[in-house]
Amino acid sequence: MKKHSISRKLLGMSVGAIIIAIAGMGFNPTIVKKIIEPPTIEVPIAGNTWKTNNEPLGGAITDNGIVNWTDQHAEFKTYIRSAKPGRLEVWLKLSVPQGKSQIEISGPGRSVKINVEGNSVKAYKVGTGLIRDTGYINFKIKGLSRTGSKFADVSSFQIRGTNVDDVTFVRNNEGNFYHWGRRGPSVHLNYVLPEDLQAEWFYNEVKVPVRNDVIGSYFMANGFGEGYFGMQVNSASERRILFSVWSPFTTDDPTKIPDNQKIQLLAKGDNVHAGEFGNEGSGGQSYLKYNWKAGFTYKFLLHGRPEGDNHSIYSAYFYDPEKQSWRLIASFSRPDTRTYLKRLHSFLENFVPNQGNVERQVEFTNQWVRSSSGHWIELNKAKFTGDNTAKKKFRMDYGGGIHQNSFYLRNGGFFNDYTGLNQIFVRPLNGQAPEINLNDLPK
Repeated sequence: MKKHSISRKLLGMSVGAIIIAIAGMGFNPTIVKKIIEPPTIEVPIAGNTWKTNNEPLGGAITDNGIVNWTDQHAEFKTYIRSAKPGRLEVWLKLSVPQGKSQIEISGPGRSVKINVEGNSVKAYKVGTGLIRDTGYINFKIKGLSRTGSKFADVSSFQIRGTNVDDVTFVRNNEGNFYHWGRRGPSVHLNYVLPEDLQAEWFYNEVKVPVRNDVIGSYFMANGFGEGYFGMQVNSASERRILFSVWSPFTTDDPTKIPDNQKIQLLAKGDNVHAGEFGNEGSGGQSYLKYNWKAGFTYKFLLHGRPEGDNHSIYSAYFYDPEKQSWRLIASFSRPDTRTYLKRLHSFLENFVPNQGNVERQVEFTNQWVRSSSGHWIELNKAKFTGDNTAKKKFRMDYGGGIHQNSFYLRNGGFFNDYTGLNQIFVRPLNGQAPEINLNDLPK
């Protein structure tokens, strides 16, 4: 048969029909099938999985996956996001240090029990299913029985299918992304200021909706080029108003900062702790333990200006609605800096990896700056951006926009209606500048 005759005969056929037709021509269809088989992709447990009860005993998630899994009540969920429907084949890679175990894996619309054994890592076929919609899905892993000391050490899922090229998850640990991926994407509002404005004061109002005050959340209200100021949920019993300024000396270890590059504490308010911080840059830190409440609006005020020849002073104030007065958190001097407030922004982040599967939201209302000449200017435009976890599309459960007269940010929890990055949001102007007697602020 001539080559062009084969081409005409195969034109318009489905893949399956082509395989049958080629087999009839004397070719091996198995070879053809291998050529067109979609690739198999590894989904690491480490960056994409959460223990549902978060108890430290009975099983843990490390950079190697699930380890020390002894508790039958422990359940683990691994999340991936598909951008289009399609067929998906799934395997689970694991080893059993001793004895035999039975494990249940539940996915979209079905549940499978597999019997596993052997201390070398093997891939066990879980099954094939259809992803009928776009968005996040999860696979739940549960131990049913074991004869050894542990159920298994689980390293990854393997997936293969027609839609794997459009699947989102934390793919590797380059740049410590297992940690950042489990924390979830951080999102920001970068406020648009008039050009050539010397902003000396920055005012913002923040409200965390009820049931969004998740442990590990930082609702950062008044961010600027050299630091940040907002409120945190540190534990079930502790909340903080936090103000920090980075040192101009770049390091994650505050003990390595030369004396002439250290942030100097000038003053702090009553009951405010002041010291240093590290790990994400280094510098001066202050915080007030304060039991702020979800559903209430809180006011933040930041002052920044150049002082002398070679430093700038930053002061943070928090309005205490219980005392109905402004409280000084701290004043810091930053060396090698001569600037007013710049790069004003707010952000939402989670700093506890085990809480990265929980959604949280925050609203920012009524942003104003006061120029060095004494004029209040309302800020109602903000650019929506995300961190590297969002930019790389390792996680896509992030959002932002306008709710009534407020900007809002949300992240975590694996919701599907994400917001595209780099959009400009514009909230309605309210025209009511803050009524603050700046001369009466505590020193």
